[in-house]
Amino acid sequence: MDSTQEVDSIHGAADSTSLTSMTISSPSANNTSTMMMIASPTPASSSAASPTTLSRYENQKRRDWNTFGQYLKNHRPPLSLSRCSGAHVLEFLRYLDQFGKTKVHTQLCPFFGHPNPPSPCPCPLRQAWGSLDALIGRLRAAYEENGGKPETNPFGARAVRLYLREVRDSQAKARGISYEKKKRKRPQQQQQQALPPPSSS
Repeated sequence: MDSTQEVDSIHGAADSTSLTSMTISSPSANNTSTMMMIASPTPASSSAASPTTLSRYENQKRRDWNTFGQYLKNHRPPLSLSRCSGAHVLEFLRYLDQFGKTKVHTQLCPFFGHPNPPSPCPCPLRQAWGSLDALIGRLRAAYEENGGKPETNPFGARAVRLYLREVRDSQAKARGISYEKKKRKRPQQQQQQALPPPSSS
């Protein structure tokens, strides 16, 4: 029997994810699951605080990286980071999906495509696309910061990008919302205003 280990995991809204307590199961070769308890980190006391205060993004990135590391250790058989592929990343995302808090309507649901359903429904809860997208961005950066090469980064694999795109499109249809990015306005008008007026001869 595997010992219980305390690690962090993810949950959150589309534009911001955070780590909280949950139970996650790691896949095994014989289709059984190994459970590991995930506990929220204990706040450090002010006297033991580090002189260098990390940003919220850096803290999340570090905890996400530790969570993924624990997932690999509890994988059956154990999986080393050097052998991790995009397929293992997808496996990790699908396990986290069961702890999501975003209602995603099925096509049989009468509220399919409605952004604000008037009543509850039995449709499943999933990780929001924005949460998964932000998580992959942090793990991709953490992988290279911990010595990984960009060309072998499993979080940047084509299969992961396609999966995130599929989740985005399916959730947009199911929830009746748009995930289109806002186009940035070119600062042409500001540049024109900054130019000095032509001098009269």
